[in-house]
Amino acid sequence: MILLTGGSGQLGTALQRLLDTALAPGRDDLDLSRPGSLPEVIERLRPSAIINCAAYTDVDRAEEEPGLAMTVNCEAVRVLAGAAASAGIPFVTFSTDYVFDGTAPAPYVESSPTAPINAYGASKEQGERAALAAHPEALVIRTSWVASATHPNFVTKILERASRETVQVVSDQVGSPTYAADLAPATLEALAVGAGGILHLANSGEASRFEMARVACEAAGIDPARIEPTTSEHFPTKARRPPYSPLASERLGEVGMEPLRPWPEAIADLVAALPGD
Repeated sequence: MILLTGGSGQLGTALQRLLDTALAPGRDDLDLSRPGSLPEVIERLRPSAIINCAAYTDVDRAEEEPGLAMTVNCEAVRVLAGAAASAGIPFVTFSTDYVFDGTAPAPYVESSPTAPINAYGASKEQGERAALAAHPEALVIRTSWVASATHPNFVTKILERASRETVQVVSDQVGSPTYAADLAPATLEALAVGAGGILHLANSGEASRFEMARVACEAAGIDPARIEPTTSEHFPTKARRPPYSPLASERLGEVGMEPLRPWPEAIADLVAALPGD
């Protein structure tokens, strides 16, 4: 039975829908902010694999709480990976495009040098290294801009606002929008084929936040002209964001997997899956 941490989040929810049985304890039972408590829980549950979807994901707050971000995104990952290695079971964890600085001329691949520019990205980069040091056969999946039809996210917030008013969205942040319902089966496929090391899984293509918002509006029957472009300087944040961080893969063919479908198709399906009023 697979142990799923962060089972109530976007990706965890999508994974649970695909798994006949999964152990998905809540934070009261499995708290990544207390790494020392994790080995006993894992020993008691005796899972057949661990998929870690839990993370500290508040990018701006991480600037104020870098220690907590590092505890959850690095130290807890190290402990989980070590426990999986000791038990001889697979371990999967997730990382982010924010491990890059966003200055590359082309999409980032698995071997691209990392250079995080904020505390969140630094904690995820260290978590990648910790996982692979503790469990050399671990699978670290980098993804980006995850959205779903089950939880509040960039797409749902944009649609809610655009249904009432014109919305300004930054056009100078470019990444790879990823639908949780596409990422989940790809994750299980990567686990099934025994992939290890770092692997990029994101919907194909690249988009600015502005382009992503317009595609979502068009799919929802909202006039995309309600989305107006602006620049990041009009929306100052505590944490710097990489301006260009799309993900591509040089390893999918190596592990026998196909690229995820183009992001506009995925966003259209996400919008179609949103609950009605």
